[in-house]
Amino acid sequence: MAKGTALVTGASSGIGAELAKLCAADGYNLILVARRREQLAQLASAIGAQHGTQARVVTADLSDPSAPPAIFAQTGNEGIDILINNAGFGVRGAFHQTDWTEEARLLQVNVASLAHLTKLYLPGMVRRGSGRVLNVASTAAFVPGPFMAMYYASKAFVVSFSHAVANEVKGTGVTVTVLCPGPTRTEFAAAAGLEDTQLFRGPAMSAEAVAREGYAAMLAGRAEWIAGAGNRWMMRGARLIARTRLAEVARKLNSST
Repeated sequence: MAKGTALVTGASSGIGAELAKLCAADGYNLILVARRREQLAQLASAIGAQHGTQARVVTADLSDPSAPPAIFAQTGNEGIDILINNAGFGVRGAFHQTDWTEEARLLQVNVASLAHLTKLYLPGMVRRGSGRVLNVASTAAFVPGPFMAMYYASKAFVVSFSHAVANEVKGTGVTVTVLCPGPTRTEFAAAAGLEDTQLFRGPAMSAEAVAREGYAAMLAGRAEWIAGAGNRWMMRGARLIARTRLAEVARKLNSST
């Protein structure tokens, strides 16, 4: 018997795929959501073969505002026990030069769809008196991000939103956790055009390591977890530095080497 069902967005690769594997290893059936059906199907097959759990594929583009209700219409009756909002992407460039259409897509994926999916699945969890939500943000949430202004701001929303909702559901049996990774070895850097920056020239965690920490924090009911001891120390220090100075540091990290 499965423990329940976990829904994971952005599950086709990286942190999302690793979180899905951890859910399966822990005995949860899976609903895997992303745009790329072939990669999802391969992951679902591998998970089923290794863990004997069921993994269902739902292809959806979360940059489309109609995607969250469409996903819920397909899965809402299944009693989702874990919701992992992992899907997200970045856009690099000076804000006055970047394409608004792409940045509007970013806001829809990183902010609106994450909040909408939480809005759809959270009431059922509260009614049942159990459930876990894990929202994947970033250490970018804690600093201003020149040349990635919209991405950094979107992750600041995820942190603030997650803490607020975590407080609201205290005592209901439901927990909300926000995971904040630093630079991580995934497809994100290439997709955002960051491979030639100082940010990704330095040390980066593996997606597997980030997922392990985030999954443990979710199970422990933590409101927030910054992945990696080094990242935790840096973010503690960042709280003591003026935001104008932090912006200068981020500008250098997001610039080409």
